[in-house]
Amino acid sequence: MSETRSVPLYCPYCGEENLRPSETGPAAWECHACARVFTVRFTGLLSPAVTR
Repeated sequence: MSETRSVPLYCPYCGEENLRPSETGPAAWECHACARVFTVRFTGLLSPAVTR
């Protein structure tokens, strides 16, 4: 697993860009516009055989 984390570009709830890392846990981010804390987690890649 990588030690670096990707920075989310905007809040998934309100769309604002005023985000800061949160101390509540790994990959947690605070939105200072809507006062929410959310986490970002990479689940995996789709199999090449999956078609949409």
